[in-house]
Amino acid sequence: MNDLVIKKCIKCGAVVEVLHDCTCADCGIQCCGQPMVTLNPNTTDAAFEKHIPTYEVQENKILAMVNHVMEPQHYIEWIALVGNHQVYKRNLTPQDKPEAVFPYIKGAKLYSYCNKHALWVKEVE
Repeated sequence: MNDLVIKKCIKCGAVVEVLHDCTCADCGIQCCGQPMVTLNPNTTDAAFEKHIPTYEVQENKILAMVNHVMEPQHYIEWIALVGNHQVYKRNLTPQDKPEAVFPYIKGAKLYSYCNKHALWVKEVE
């Protein structure tokens, strides 16, 4: 398990991390009276601001970074590493640097979430 399932309410903007998604027909997580949509992570950084996380390996850890503005109206809300059936996550505020230290796990996935441009992912080599 190296994937995060993130759902968002189109109406109010609420975001949830799904631990085990429903597979029933006409079922699922709802918010504001409608089904939440699953966010597919972006992997191509076409926006002016950078969103795809980068990293540097430092011994048995990685320093994850996102080259992004950190302003109250536009910032990286969190950075996460998913690998070896574990999720490591650092929640951020606009006052924080968009960085986090995680264990180095080859083949893990590194995620970043922008409050305006959603979910981004990069595989750890």
